[in-house]
Amino acid sequence: MQQPAAHLNINSETGTAAADHWSALTASFLGWTLDAFDFFLVAFCLTAIGKEFHEPDTAVAFSIALTLAFRPVGAFIFGLMADRYGRRLPLMIDLVFYSLIEVATGFAPTFATFLVLRCLFGIGMGGEWGVGASLAMEKVPAKWRGVLSGFLQQGYALGYLLAALVYLFLFPRWGWRPLFFLGGVPALLALFVRFRVKESAVWEKSKQESWRHLGNSIGKHWRLFVYLVLLMTGMNLASHGTQDMYPTFLQRFWKFGPVERSLIAAISMVGAIIGGIAAGLLSDRIGRRRAIIYCLAAAILLTPLWAYAPGVGLLVTGAFLMQFCVQGAWGVIPAHLSELSPNEIRGFLPGFAYQCGVLLAGSVATVEAIFAERMSYATAMASVAVTVFAVTAVLAGIGKEKKGIEFG
Repeated sequence: MQQPAAHLNINSETGTAAADHWSALTASFLGWTLDAFDFFLVAFCLTAIGKEFHEPDTAVAFSIALTLAFRPVGAFIFGLMADRYGRRLPLMIDLVFYSLIEVATGFAPTFATFLVLRCLFGIGMGGEWGVGASLAMEKVPAKWRGVLSGFLQQGYALGYLLAALVYLFLFPRWGWRPLFFLGGVPALLALFVRFRVKESAVWEKSKQESWRHLGNSIGKHWRLFVYLVLLMTGMNLASHGTQDMYPTFLQRFWKFGPVERSLIAAISMVGAIIGGIAAGLLSDRIGRRRAIIYCLAAAILLTPLWAYAPGVGLLVTGAFLMQFCVQGAWGVIPAHLSELSPNEIRGFLPGFAYQCGVLLAGSVATVEAIFAERMSYATAMASVAVTVFAVTAVLAGIGKEKKGIEFG
């Protein structure tokens, strides 16, 4: 009679573990989705914001660069907290913090206030990814890490998609300010983390005894940090270079209105979601580095179609396929960085390296806007894209590979 009881207990424990890793993955995914939603609202509303504050495109594009520049601050603060105090508490604090900043953005009375709020939002945005990714990747089964990494990372694409849909349906009637009021939703997600997500068992086993021990652990891996920063600089140049100014490209180069811009961007993000999950799954079979390289090589070949499509049908196809490839490469990143990072600094190292890469890549929207004043938007974006894809593929190829490593 005891054997069936033991069998039931094992099944119960397995079911509990499965529910826990899905809860952690869901919380991290939604946190990243809502982060990206707010970030891309600025991209869609760029010209409207500039018109209200009497600022040119380059000035509002600079607000995007500011948000990206302050993301390392958030990754530093919340990443250290995650390795010292656990993953859950910093994640909850971060969700509430950036929710408040999002809502406040909708009330910004001046452009200077708007810029300050975008800096503060960058802190919140920078804190979420590293903490959420470490929590999720430490819980999910190693054999599924690639595909679930792709799912997690495409919260970013879903956020872009939601921003496009909200812009499409709400902006024409209410303008840009009310769109940011929706940013209060992540505060509710903090309650989900509080009651449904357990602390990481990997962190429990590997946590450092003091801040000094944690600092020593970080210092020992400075070479890995430098490499990850370079890789993430390339990856962020690839994504932000093809996304942030894309709605403005559609408006200025193609003369599209809000409806057309929103629909094309939304379709491209469907491609991103599919590509991220597909490449993540592929990386479980062929390795993380090869999956990234293949995706970036395909993106190079697609750049002429993406930038110089002769008609609307091919333009939409190019947008879909480009983001399939770019976000396909990105879908591998949460798993790849988590696997390369030691247990005791996994809350800090991937997120801080990622956001330092964001800082170095943060001016790409401004650079493209400046280039577009001297050449066509298509040429400006295409020349940046091809260069970035090639360099990043090389960086991915020279790194290490730890696919499927067991944490702890």
